[in-house]
Amino acid sequence: MNKVILMGRLTRDPEVRYSQGESSLAIARYSLAVDRRFNRNNQDGQTADFINCVAFGKSGEFAEKYLKKGTKIAVTGRIQTGSYTNKEGQKVYTTEVVVEDQEFAESKNANGGNGGFSGGSQAPAFDAPSSNPGDGFINLPDGIDEELPFN
Repeated sequence: MNKVILMGRLTRDPEVRYSQGESSLAIARYSLAVDRRFNRNNQDGQTADFINCVAFGKSGEFAEKYLKKGTKIAVTGRIQTGSYTNKEGQKVYTTEVVVEDQEFAESKNANGGNGGFSGGSQAPAFDAPSSNPGDGFINLPDGIDEELPFN
């Protein structure tokens, strides 16, 4: 199975080209900076990996229209390797993620307006008092138990 799931920020605006032919196809290339979870004996001080991604068709058009440097996105896809011979006659090996799905990982407001897209109106906030705001749960107001479909 060849399946990749990544979450990171674009290191630059996507580079988009269109294929030649009767029905042109959008091809968007971008690089994601993906934070490493932990830093065990990291000698070079690098705390992120920079992963090249390529999106085709509608995904490429989406990248062109909405993605910008700094946008935090989640990507699913597959790893693809290849090689070519450069102008100096040297064989160059490539590894990239072919994007199957991409979505925003934060709202435009969370990113300070630097890229991102909220996708329309935001859900209304639910202001319920919480006895312990750090526990990750919200308290339901009194009397709502009758309206819940489960007990």
